Amino acid sequence: MASDFDFQGPGVVKPHPKKNWVNPDARQVAFPSGASRRRSGPSRERSGPSREPSGPSREPSGPSTEPSGPSREPSGPSRTRTGRSLLQILAALFGLVFLLGGVGGFIPGVTSNYAELELFGTDSKAELLGLFRISILHNIVHLLFGVGLLAAASAAASRAYLIGGGVVYLGVAAYGFVVDKESDANFLPLNDTDNLLHVGLSLGMIAAGVLGTALDRKSSRA
Repeated sequence: MASDFDFQGPGVVKPHPKKNWVNPDARQVAFPSGASRRRSGPSRERSGPSREPSGPSREPSGPSTEPSGPSREPSGPSRTRTGRSLLQILAALFGLVFLLGGVGGFIPGVTSNYAELELFGTDSKAELLGLFRISILHNIVHLLFGVGLLAAASAAASRAYLIGGGVVYLGVAAYGFVVDKESDANFLPLNDTDNLLHVGLSLGMIAAGVLGTALDRKSSRA
């Protein structure tokens, strides 16, 4: 067997230059270029769809549970398109009638015998519309009752005006029926036509006050 070493003198030994010291049976493992020794398979992390629910929201989407019907709060007295109650409208109407009567008593032509219009008493021969005997004092009373236009600002004032004014005029009518028409006690003065008109006005005002109050209270309870 050929020696694998060259002896070059005492104490000097060199390996043979032509010998291959690599084990011929050893297999050299070649890795492909650019390939990583690490695993290049799919990522272990899950790349599937998110686990969070993507369906419709779980919050209730049905109709609201809050009541959508008419309000339960009391609606108060019945109101018209003008925003006033029936009581207020009636008070304003009566106030307007009295105001027109008072003004008309000072207008010649509307008042007959205007030249005989006196301050008060039976000496005044003037007649409103040729029917109702009046004086300056009588006209002033009519003008004062025109305050119904101001009372119409509230339902309470309207009620007081209609019922209170009706009672006052009922007393005036009673006085007119018992007083001697030609005596000085007939100071307004009054005639039979006046008395009938005053009865109608008093009953109408009282009825308007009572009926208007009842209707307003009924509507407020509805």
